[in-house]
Amino acid sequence: MHEPTFYILTALAERPQHGYGIMQTVARLSGERVMLRAGTLYAALDRLTTEGLLAVDREEALQGRLRRYYRLTDAGSAALGAEVVRMRAAASMAAARLRTHEAGGFAFAPGGAS
Repeated sequence: MHEPTFYILTALAERPQHGYGIMQTVARLSGERVMLRAGTLYAALDRLTTEGLLAVDREEALQGRLRRYYRLTDAGSAALGAEVVRMRAAASMAAARLRTHEAGGFAFAPGGAS
């Protein structure tokens, strides 16, 4: 899963949000490393909705403009959960190899094999 997708799904894990709210939440959650532009965000929202990971929760008119709120679906929640498990396993493996390196051992086998 790409990092922007991870953060979009994470942003919607607590509650439905509209596009601008998602952009702000993603920026905050990522420590401002992931800054989504409107075009990028809305293309991702369309793709994630088509894939069934998100759904439109509701629409409301605000000052003559339509504001669409998105929510995480059960499939989106499952995909995010699977990514969390994958990331934890990868981080655990990396930490174990780093401990081996710091202890003076080899983090990889001589000859290039890992």
